[in-house]
Amino acid sequence: MIIDNLKTPVYIIEENRLRHNLTLIREVACRTDSEWILAFKAFALWKTFPIFREYIHATTASSLSEARLALEEFGAKAHTYSPAYKDDEFDAIVRCSSHLTFNSLSQYERFHARAGECSLGLRVNPEYSEVGTMLYNPCAPGTRFGVTADKLPEQLPKDIRGFHCHCHCESGSDVFERTLQHIEEKFAKWFPQIEWINFGGGHLVTRKDYDIELLVRLMEEFHKRYPWLKVIFEPGSAFAWQTGPLVASVVDIVEDKGIRTAILDVSFTCHMPDCLEMPYYPEVRGASLSPKLGDDRGLEEDYCSDPQPPNLGGLYCYRLGGNSCLSGDFMGDWCFDHELQVGEEVVFEDMIHYTTVKTNTFNGITHPAIGMLRSDGSLQILRQFGYEDYRNRMD
Repeated sequence: MIIDNLKTPVYIIEENRLRHNLTLIREVACRTDSEWILAFKAFALWKTFPIFREYIHATTASSLSEARLALEEFGAKAHTYSPAYKDDEFDAIVRCSSHLTFNSLSQYERFHARAGECSLGLRVNPEYSEVGTMLYNPCAPGTRFGVTADKLPEQLPKDIRGFHCHCHCESGSDVFERTLQHIEEKFAKWFPQIEWINFGGGHLVTRKDYDIELLVRLMEEFHKRYPWLKVIFEPGSAFAWQTGPLVASVVDIVEDKGIRTAILDVSFTCHMPDCLEMPYYPEVRGASLSPKLGDDRGLEEDYCSDPQPPNLGGLYCYRLGGNSCLSGDFMGDWCFDHELQVGEEVVFEDMIHYTTVKTNTFNGITHPAIGMLRSDGSLQILRQFGYEDYRNRMD
């Protein structure tokens, strides 16, 4: 992808890559006799919904705003789940929803009589998840998510039609195989009382090493055991996985104690928050992580005890710094085969999922534009941001 005279910063979603993912997901849905729906928490660029509607028919929401987006922009009522519904929003959520999942029995008792024609479900907690980062583990001890088996009545309320179970984060089908065993051990005795089961998100079916054939076998066997159950998956990342970069530019280069930092016109805390929260290292085009750091985030300790020279074995190494006033708004060290120059582009790969939905306007930093690289090679700017967007957040 080479775009002349590109104004940065900008997220670029590539139509061909998006359609590739959507085609694969549609094929998997057909082969597994299941419904795959888009989770807005990972991707909600509504101007791409006309493309999505060629491949899928529903979405999942976790708030009133997401439910409205589903109905008003995607054109179909949402499968809605929230950790806790608010009284003054619930009726509006019902109007926008086809399915409504309650996080607790107390929420069910409070609201189910007002749920209209929605198909009602309960989120259940199998008390098992292989998600290693506790920030993202929905089954960690003390979790606020879902009802454990010991708290369910032998006879479910008569209007409960389904179970919702979310245990994964960018996981493979091997993880799902092990998780499914726990789900069935804990909750299968209630399956005759329900009509559908939602296995949530985190199924990274579009990743190259994902074992689709294993998933197909798992679902074939599951359907044989429970032929009456409709199966739903609601990934977010899988739809937008590796569909485009965030393109930034070098604004300045500073040095302190042998550490060179390339300050960019983007921010990790504002525009790539998972890089600090998770944390994980994104891939930077044309660069590699210094062997000094690898995947260890111990930045401050490493830098202070053993400063790294700017040039390491013929490579030029830099911290990449965000343009905010947060001291920790940086990641490093990336090594390039040349010295970076002010004005040079720095491309963060795979920055479409869990970025545009989580960005913020801290410090009033220029928000990246959102563009789509069309199949014909043209770049369409879907949204440009400016001062009014920042001002209106404070309105």
